Amino acid sequence: MTKRGVGAAIAIPQVSKGATSMNDTSQWIGRLLLEKTPDDCWAVMGRAVTFGELHSAVEAIARDLAAAGVASGDSVAVCLSPGLTLLQTIMAVWSIGGQVMPIDARSTRTEIKRCMRLGRPGFLVRPQDPGDLEGGPRVHCAIAIEPQTDPCARNGVCLVQFSSGSTGQPKMIGRSIDALVREVEVYARLDGMPVRGERALILNSQIHTMGLIGGVLHALNAGAQIVLPVSQGIVGAGGGVDLENVDAIFGVPVHFDIISRAASLHLPSLRLAVSAGERLRREVYDRFTARFGIPVSPVYGTTETGIVAADLAGSSAPPSVGKVVDGVEVEIRDGEVCVALPASPYLTPEGAERYVGGWLRTCDRAERDAAGELVLLGRSDSVAVVGGMNVDLNEVEEVLAAHPSVSEVLVLADESITAYIGAGGEPVTPGELMDWCREHLSGFKIPRAFHITVALARTRSGKIVRRPEVQRAASAAVGSGTRQR
Repeated sequence: MTKRGVGAAIAIPQVSKGATSMNDTSQWIGRLLLEKTPDDCWAVMGRAVTFGELHSAVEAIARDLAAAGVASGDSVAVCLSPGLTLLQTIMAVWSIGGQVMPIDARSTRTEIKRCMRLGRPGFLVRPQDPGDLEGGPRVHCAIAIEPQTDPCARNGVCLVQFSSGSTGQPKMIGRSIDALVREVEVYARLDGMPVRGERALILNSQIHTMGLIGGVLHALNAGAQIVLPVSQGIVGAGGGVDLENVDAIFGVPVHFDIISRAASLHLPSLRLAVSAGERLRREVYDRFTARFGIPVSPVYGTTETGIVAADLAGSSAPPSVGKVVDGVEVEIRDGEVCVALPASPYLTPEGAERYVGGWLRTCDRAERDAAGELVLLGRSDSVAVVGGMNVDLNEVEEVLAAHPSVSEVLVLADESITAYIGAGGEPVTPGELMDWCREHLSGFKIPRAFHITVALARTRSGKIVRRPEVQRAASAAVGSGTRQR
């Protein structure tokens, strides 16, 4: 095990903006780091951090990685709490041509072991103090670098990610340097993305696609400042963020739900709010717009494909997610979104059947409206057959979500149609929800069981887990109200 120390400086190369091949990972990240004015602000997390400080920190970590034996092409798992050290370590691995395999710090030991077993990295970067994986973000932490046995680096891959696992076991996905560069360029062409001098609050996971690429890497490329919470709180002093000077907020729907309910919160500088990760409920969209005078702009994409569609002008309301972005080819096949990719993104057999003939099935149902915008209709597995009749589970969710006491809802076809209700506000009973459904739905569409709890189980990235056994366990743990009809 190697602990971070002091050694001879190594230079991060600077090259022209045209270099984008896998062998140029170090040059690409080096350009992003070195072309900035050293005294300009890169990030705010408790205090302002300059680009000069960022470069020095990345160079120091890269030096330690090299001393531990990490070389170009090696795979490095990074399991650190959200914060500056996490981002600097990711950039340091790239700066020496390595492959990054981020592991969510909130993962259990079993989940971490599974990721390590699947990914087979050559090295693991973790905190020296195991306590630094607990309690949320860490501005800085001391790191340990541990060589692993039986490594397996993947050719042509610079980023290995695990899907959210909201519908099943996570899949292992590889992204090339070409794919990352293209995606950063797509974000740079989107009108409305943060620009030099602006501040963007990043609430998304820093290791998943939207937070890392659309948030951190776009800001690094554009010269914008990122703002990171110093605690698990989202708003006000709880997150340690000066929200009055934030120009943009990137998050998942639950973040905008919470922010829109914070009566004392003021966002005078806010001009952009971007939601990704899952469908935004119309109720949250309307409440946020009424509260702050700007809409929540949708961005749709997947871990496998990166960004697919977006509207940052504020003209698209849920369930629309805007038009397909330049450089991405999409077809709607049998009502499902399919995205053209040059190769399968999957690094293991799990999920590989979804990639056929150059097209990836996203399992997201959608249609295009008259304006050419992509309108999401839910997952392709969100249609259940009851007594020979098709039931759109998203329709049932929308009806239940309109109940004033329901803060979040998930409807699944388990052994029967079952509703899982998060009722964090006014108390509600299964009988009341049954009566509500009778007023708005045909009898065959009404759930046969209601599980009511304070909040639904979510993935590490904030998505609602769409697996009945997980939601049943979560509701049982807090004592839900359940009723069969």
